[in-house]
Amino acid sequence: MTRILIVEDEQHLADGLRFNLEAECYDTEVVETGEAALDRLQVPDPSVDLMVLDVMLPGLSGFQVAAKLREQGDYVPILMLTARGRADDVVKGFEAGADDYLPKPFELAVLIARIGALLRRHAWGRRQQSTPTPAPPVDRYEFAGREIDFAALELRRDGRTLPLTLMEANLLRYLVQREGQVVSRKDILEQVWGVHEDTDTRAIDNFVVRLRRHIEDDAASPKHLLTVRSVGYRFVAEGNVGR
Repeated sequence: MTRILIVEDEQHLADGLRFNLEAECYDTEVVETGEAALDRLQVPDPSVDLMVLDVMLPGLSGFQVAAKLREQGDYVPILMLTARGRADDVVKGFEAGADDYLPKPFELAVLIARIGALLRRHAWGRRQQSTPTPAPPVDRYEFAGREIDFAALELRRDGRTLPLTLMEANLLRYLVQREGQVVSRKDILEQVWGVHEDTDTRAIDNFVVRLRRHIEDDAASPKHLLTVRSVGYRFVAEGNVGR
């Protein structure tokens, strides 16, 4: 049975999440702090398929929890819960490594749909990794000796496989689909992250810095993910071998 870890310190909300997710036949577990969530995932076999993570927690925040997990190489899908109207929380959540977000208050049907979508994509990636003779690639992009596997959420280069979060993969897809074009920070906020209000675009810059560590030979002197001063970014695929 699919197990979901709920990290929420408001008991009434945690109880409601647990009741409704168990009604959808998910096995659920609740912890109240970020520290408890990290401890829970340190056991040899955590058996957690997805985390519903609140931003505002006592002690470590949801941002810190997500960032620590990603630093440790734990890519459990994370659905982050944010305060209504706080676009900065959304951006910071993606920057920390969240895969999706949902503002409070939220509709139960939307929460369940978002959870289902994350679980399907994660399971799809696992199946692709374990299949000895995979089907011909239909969701990949190759450039300059690199390969982005959007379905498996992976970047392959130099004999290494680097995991991507869903938002990292979504941003890379958006950029490569517009190869050579200037993409504004506003477009990224609205089209990739779904934020339709003013927010601090410096968080996007920080997010791009992390992506450059994945795709560039020298992140300080990028050749593929270029900054267009005062506007945004442009992706250039040198040595491109196909889409």
